[in-house]
Amino acid sequence: MRQASKKIQLYLFFFLLLFIFENQVQAQSVAYKALLATLYDSEFPVLKPAELTDLSSYQVVDTREKEEFEVSHLQHAIWAGYDTFSMENVAELDKNQPVLVYCTVGARSQEIGKKLKEEGFKKVYNLYGGLIEWANEEKPIYHGDSLTNQVHTYSRSWGIWLTKGEKVY
Repeated sequence: MRQASKKIQLYLFFFLLLFIFENQVQAQSVAYKALLATLYDSEFPVLKPAELTDLSSYQVVDTREKEEFEVSHLQHAIWAGYDTFSMENVAELDKNQPVLVYCTVGARSQEIGKKLKEEGFKKVYNLYGGLIEWANEEKPIYHGDSLTNQVHTYSRSWGIWLTKGEKVY
């Protein structure tokens, strides 16, 4: 009987740990969404990772710095930069085709997206939550042409939001 009681206690302990972990992840998700709400312009269109089933429908533009892009990026993304951004970096893009811009969390990409719209691009969307949200939803990330789980999180403080994948700073 005592053995069964210990097993029950052990099961209860593991269920409690699981419950705490799930609530922490959900709380982090709520906090992350609240943070993003402060960063985004409500007038600029976003697409959530779950809405993107086929990236080939978009011209995908990475607006992070080169060292971030070289760690990992979305498949077939072109690097445009942020501090080093110029329209020459995206000269090959078709202004009439949809563009998906992204960065680590979506703040820098929104700014580049606005510049693209000012230059006559018709359909520009920001990736909601950036590469962090993409990775957290277990969408594919690439290093060159190979899949990777590494995500450059810009800094350690932004890295707290990455729950899936390997953080790189």
